[in-house]
Amino acid sequence: MKKIQINTSSPYDVIIERDGLKKCGKYIRSITNSTKAAIITDDIVGALYGQTIINSLSESGFECSTFTFPNGEQSKNLSVFGDILDFLCETGITRSDVIIALGGGVVGDITGFAAASYLRGVDFVQIPTTLLAQIDSSVGGKTAIDIKDGKNLVGAFKQPALVICDSNTLKTLAPEILSDGMAEAVKYGMIRDNKLFQLINDHDLNSIDKAMDEMVFTCIDIKRDVVEHDEFDKGERMILNFGHTLGHALEGWHEYRNFTHGMGVAAGMCMITERLCEKSLLDKLKECLEKYKLPTGTDIPMNELLPFCRKDKKRESDHLRYIICRTIGKAEIIKVTFEEFCKLMEA
Repeated sequence: MKKIQINTSSPYDVIIERDGLKKCGKYIRSITNSTKAAIITDDIVGALYGQTIINSLSESGFECSTFTFPNGEQSKNLSVFGDILDFLCETGITRSDVIIALGGGVVGDITGFAAASYLRGVDFVQIPTTLLAQIDSSVGGKTAIDIKDGKNLVGAFKQPALVICDSNTLKTLAPEILSDGMAEAVKYGMIRDNKLFQLINDHDLNSIDKAMDEMVFTCIDIKRDVVEHDEFDKGERMILNFGHTLGHALEGWHEYRNFTHGMGVAAGMCMITERLCEKSLLDKLKECLEKYKLPTGTDIPMNELLPFCRKDKKRESDHLRYIICRTIGKAEIIKVTFEEFCKLMEA
């Protein structure tokens, strides 16, 4: 078992342990005196791990209730958000109880926002079951839902009380979902750690499990360092958005169907690198991403993607910030007008 402490305004631990799900009740009991636990999950993850979580929580004295919604980004909306709030109210969850997000990034995002909003704040625990959620979305306190005009445009900063990462859950992922998370892992290497990038590049989708524990720990530790310096996303934390401005645009163009977040980030990283960096760097990035069956660009006309970039939540007035890595392991934040960004992307 490995543990990383995140020293934000509300400090918490990230526990990384194979078979950690079976011990989650003990770990959660150590951070709360609550007698009630509300589990929020989706239909796929709930079927796989719901009973394991309930058994462990019950053994530690928790009375459990579960809310399950259809898997997928399309469920991260106002309607499901409202249903979760109604469920919390109907099951009698109070401020002294705990809410548990069991699943991938969608589950963590919408559950965290519900925990931040219900009764103006209830403790919640992240139990991420996808690679993307373990190394990225479960840590750092960003919670959100999507609305008609864009992804993650409504949300709140809400740090979890605990994060439990069980690498064994990654063995049940479909190859495309594992690839989804690998895009974020590659991003961490690009923005902060050349050694991590090389570790990822030395493997592929079939062999990465051999390096999984080291990779997950390193990615979370990088995010810890960035978040501790900039908890509320005013400066350095923006480097975590490498590939995301165009990635979110691609997701929006596809209406969040049949095109994952990781696919968007992978393509977005390549598209911005192609325009501003040396070809040798682009070739290395593409080589790595292709090992994990990720896209390295798009055929969608740029004039169809740019309107989605205008809605990017990192935009300030008529300016937009994007991230570039001119060398592996170092990121820069570039601020330009939206018109300048359009000219760059259309060039």
